[in-house]
Amino acid sequence: MGLFDKLFQGNKITLVSPVNGEIVPITQVKDDTFAQEMVGKGVAIIPSDGKFFAPADGALIALFPTGHAFCINSTDGAEILVHIGIDTVKLGGEHYAIHAKQGDTVKKGDLIVEVDLEGVKNAGYDIITPMIVSNHSKFSGFEKKSGKVAVGDAAIVLSK
Repeated sequence: MGLFDKLFQGNKITLVSPVNGEIVPITQVKDDTFAQEMVGKGVAIIPSDGKFFAPADGALIALFPTGHAFCINSTDGAEILVHIGIDTVKLGGEHYAIHAKQGDTVKKGDLIVEVDLEGVKNAGYDIITPMIVSNHSKFSGFEKKSGKVAVGDAAIVLSK
């Protein structure tokens, strides 16, 4: 890697997949707020297991008591929302086990929430998981990954 590549790489922020699964276009989310990127730009992940981890280092600024969603302000300045399933707030926390607390400083890969995906699906809810950057306009570039991912694989790459 040359000096130029090292410098250029320093202007990139990689947000990793919070869960094992498959990244699909955000337009596949059956909720216009997410599908039309009204909250921010992002990707959707169809999870293959129920362990959800921090996609970046930062502060866990919001963790809903129901466990269905959490927000991280990354140390790199990205404001990230991970919303586990659609309309899953209506479950009142059933099928969700929280492993962190609002206000925690988290590291990329820290376990935040564990979900019984089969229980959520059996209750009639879609488990597709939007991961949104609400302050995307702060960044000059926004690259969405797609396809199969494991926890820790790049999902979104931002340019400063």
